[in-house]
Amino acid sequence: MNMIPLVKPYIAPEEAMMPAIKQILYSGYIAEGEKVYEFESVFGDYIQNPNVLSVNSGTAALHIALMLIGVGPGDEVISTALTAEPTNVVIKLTGAKVVWADVDVKTGLISPESIRAKITDKTKAIMVVHYAGMVCNMDEINKISSETGIPVIEDTAHAMGSGYGGRPVGSNSAYTCFSLQAIKHLTTVDGGFIALKDPERLSDGRKLRWFGLDKKLPRLQNDIKFPGYKYQMNNVTATIGLVQMKYIDRVIARHKENGQYFDENLKGIAGVTLLPYYEHTEPSYWLYTMKVENRPDFIKMMTENGIMASELHLRNDRHSVFSESKCELPALDEFYSTFVHIPCGWWLSDEEREKIVDLIKKGW
Repeated sequence: MNMIPLVKPYIAPEEAMMPAIKQILYSGYIAEGEKVYEFESVFGDYIQNPNVLSVNSGTAALHIALMLIGVGPGDEVISTALTAEPTNVVIKLTGAKVVWADVDVKTGLISPESIRAKITDKTKAIMVVHYAGMVCNMDEINKISSETGIPVIEDTAHAMGSGYGGRPVGSNSAYTCFSLQAIKHLTTVDGGFIALKDPERLSDGRKLRWFGLDKKLPRLQNDIKFPGYKYQMNNVTATIGLVQMKYIDRVIARHKENGQYFDENLKGIAGVTLLPYYEHTEPSYWLYTMKVENRPDFIKMMTENGIMASELHLRNDRHSVFSESKCELPALDEFYSTFVHIPCGWWLSDEEREKIVDLIKKGW
């Protein structure tokens, strides 16, 4: 039986992709160069924010954001345990302590009320995750940031194409980090972007992605004032990205079509609770997320019918590396015991999504 996968990479047609890759591979310049800067421009246009820096992973983007804020040993970063591990591992890499905020039990997204309760004089940043393509309660989170002066980092690894306040994510907060990893809406095999609100931070960001060196100056004229990393994107990756961008609108449109179909057709089914979306937000449905009764039996039923269903990520507070952050998270406990993801991506046909709804209606 062929399984309908939960995630699947979209790769542009061979006739579009391969000539572009061949051309750049034999161009004589495959490191960071003009193709990278062209990709940055195209991506900036897409998110309606020209202040973007390409990097070699979403994790690198998060790390640079934390470095630009100045997060280090003795600091605290408020975050969520419901995310992929890189969100929080990268905080540990700075020497800071991860402080868990609880989630909104209705959505699984980080709770503004819990963020407020966890702020101390050591809080240096607030990390929010637009999990599975659903956008956090940014109205309230932005209020907290404005009132306290604590910057917000948006982890949008799952959320390219989602929106807040009528604008794409990436054009709102001081720091927004995108992943171009294999299974995201847009993949370049691997890669990432950091979008900044303040163009004055671009120079330091560029240095942080290239050992602390300023690539605008000849190597022999550089003076490293602070250390950086080898986080830059190369021209081959950027070339893949430029081709992929020609198809991104149709890819994300299909995710949204399928997600909205489930929103409408899974209403009122016994044993299913749909998740609400916050005011002024628009999800991009990287996955379709809902709560179900008796989740093990639900997953078993779906699997037996050729459809992948899963929680996907282990809640991060269960990893030993975060033992110093251990605390009670009652809303996450409740949400995590019932939530599940089902496929809703570009590969899901009309017939397959109808099959999924029919199966769920029959029960498990």
